[in-house]
Amino acid sequence: MLILISDAFDASLPDKLKTFGEVTDDKSQLPDADVVLIRSKTKCTKEYIDGAPNLKLIIRGGVGLDNVDREYAASKGIIVHNTPKASAIAVAELAFALMIAVPNHIITGHNGMKDGKWLKKELKRTELCCKSLCLVGVGNIATEVAIRAKAFGMSVKAFRKSNKPWDQGEVKATLAEAVEGADYVSLHTPLTDETRGMINAETIGAMKDGAVLVNTGRGDCVVAEDVKAALESGKLKAYATDVWPSDPPSDDYPLLQAPNTVMTPHIGASSKENLLRIGEEVQAKITTFVGRS
Repeated sequence: MLILISDAFDASLPDKLKTFGEVTDDKSQLPDADVVLIRSKTKCTKEYIDGAPNLKLIIRGGVGLDNVDREYAASKGIIVHNTPKASAIAVAELAFALMIAVPNHIITGHNGMKDGKWLKKELKRTELCCKSLCLVGVGNIATEVAIRAKAFGMSVKAFRKSNKPWDQGEVKATLAEAVEGADYVSLHTPLTDETRGMINAETIGAMKDGAVLVNTGRGDCVVAEDVKAALESGKLKAYATDVWPSDPPSDDYPLLQAPNTVMTPHIGASSKENLLRIGEEVQAKITTFVGRS
């Protein structure tokens, strides 16, 4: 069995997978690969899958599967997995770090110190304690964010399509109802036809004036032009994001030039610990796959 590691994983993973067969990161060997391991960079489109006639298993190290054409893969008998639990802590910690950075003016304060400016009087902090948080999407990551928010004394509510109870907070039936009154809105949804552009002028209009929007879900879940306009008008106090329509975004992506933003280059799932956890889940899934073969 040939395992192609197409994207960046922990450096220890290749040796751990050798028990299953040959392991390579040479992408020219795709036509001979039985298993392909990807993260965000590789796009398993129809054309990509057609270029891998021996492919039997795709494992995406991470949560979302929007970079895999799952329907076409299924039509070819290819099994597709992700590692949904591995990244929960890493992404949740970054989401919360972004949430902390905004009211504490950490970026502005740091840049001011570098520039020889003492902005003690100019930077007025606010606290997360007693503020309300709306989580859009309720999964492993959102649950970890909720746990941390409660530790800071925040109240938590959420939106998801299902009315299934959630033990971390009240689940609202509509997105507009969920975001209403929230001081912070944090996105944790995969990219689907339903979630694409879900944060738009109408959704933002339902938010509290001066709300902070945090996005560690998917870049295309927001309409960039609408978020930029809301930042310029003051309807949104800030937008903090780790996710983009592409890695990296195009130079003309509207939010790169928007005011009151905190931005990171899609590093949410890149912690050392998370990469090790992803590797463990990959091993487990390949073990199960081999056992069924």
